[in-house]
Amino acid sequence: MLKEFRAFLMRGNIVELAIAVVIGIAFSALVTSLVANIITPIIAAIIGKPDFSNLTFTINGSVFHYGSFLNALIAFVSIAASVFFFVVKPLDALQKARGIEPPADGRSEEATLLEEIRDELRARGGTV
Repeated sequence: MLKEFRAFLMRGNIVELAIAVVIGIAFSALVTSLVANIITPIIAAIIGKPDFSNLTFTINGSVFHYGSFLNALIAFVSIAASVFFFVVKPLDALQKARGIEPPADGRSEEATLLEEIRDELRARGGTV
């Protein structure tokens, strides 16, 4: 039973998933630092206020902290923009420079091939 457990842990998918999680955590820290230390100060320089958490309004004794929501919204948009402009666009440019074009419909070649096989089997009368 221990050998089976060891074989399970050493499967390619488990190891790749573990590596992806570790890289994802490190990447998250990098993007968070970029937003907190570069993007947010730029926004603060433009708007004049780096933190909106003290913005509130009150209705019937209930306090609504809409400033905290604005902070979260600005952080989300900043992170999304940072990932898009500093990761996605440069990687796209690098792939184009190497002559690698992504599929127009966004599907991989493997997915397209599998769909063609499925359609061919259906056409032959199989129940796929």
